[in-house]
Amino acid sequence: MKKLNELKLSQKAKINKILTSGDMRRRFIDIGLIENTVVECVGISPQGDPKAYLIRGAVIAIRNEDSKEILIQEI
Repeated sequence: MKKLNELKLSQKAKINKILTSGDMRRRFIDIGLIENTVVECVGISPQGDPKAYLIRGAVIAIRNEDSKEILIQEI
């Protein structure tokens, strides 16, 4: 199964599972990153980290270190 940090520019995916716990899991839930949410990679910084994702109408930058903990299914 792929991870969110593997998403390329303009690719869309559906969130399958969030593996992290604690404060980071709470932050993901607060920004709308829950199971079955569709996300799209809309930007990548020049160094490749962080990436910007369109999540429920908002663009959110997430570091690769954190997005490795989110399993996705490409659509």
